[in-house]
Amino acid sequence: MDVINEIIQESPIGTWSLGYKSAILLLFSSIVITLFCMLVLLLKYGPQMTIVYGY
Repeated sequence: MDVINEIIQESPIGTWSLGYKSAILLLFSSIVITLFCMLVLLLKYGPQMTIVYGY
């Protein structure tokens, strides 16, 4: 936890208020969780998918 706090304090958002830091970390973590869920779904259902490229 000390490493994460050090990274946040040394980053450009280190001087921002706690509310802004929380909002940015929440946004970042929600993007990461969404990408991870998409990867899991792609690995699980990918072989059954039919992908068609065209107009």
